[in-house]
Amino acid sequence: MSDSNGKAPRWAWWVATGLGSGWLRPAPGTWGSLSGLGAWCLFTFAVTRHLPLTPLGTAAMEGLFILVIGLMTWLAVRAADRVVGETGEKDPGYIVADEWVGMWVTLWPLRWEAHRLATLGGWRWVLVLAVPFLVFRILDIWKPWPVDQIQDLPGGQGIVADDLVAGLYGLPLVALITPWMLDWVGR
Repeated sequence: MSDSNGKAPRWAWWVATGLGSGWLRPAPGTWGSLSGLGAWCLFTFAVTRHLPLTPLGTAAMEGLFILVIGLMTWLAVRAADRVVGETGEKDPGYIVADEWVGMWVTLWPLRWEAHRLATLGGWRWVLVLAVPFLVFRILDIWKPWPVDQIQDLPGGQGIVADDLVAGLYGLPLVALITPWMLDWVGR
């Protein structure tokens, strides 16, 4: 909640700006997506390294990914609400928490490939991660129906929901491309 003089709390600014990546220029949405991709890599490699590939470990990992994306979405909406409440801007470019949410949803098909990605040498793992990044950025910029209309939701909901839906559009595309990409770069 904002304090008495209408200022958003510091945590809201940190979350809304993707730990400050939204202040980078040019193209803050691209920088926000890149920082979201980096956070996904750190989280995914850490989780898959410590959870065994047993049925219980697999279920725990699925639950953890769903929980983190849900929590991230909830925090992004709350933070964006508070920041736009302070600034009066409808959807400022420096708010990139929505890019983090959309990016993580688009990356969903790769969550089980972290071990394989870690074993790819040199540039090959970057190439695999570039595909979902580009898919999400194209969909986020293009805003196919109903992504553009969803932006009309009030406050943080509209800011985050359009990127969430763009991520959901990107998810099946990445799921279709991923096996081919992993096979191609694994050679």
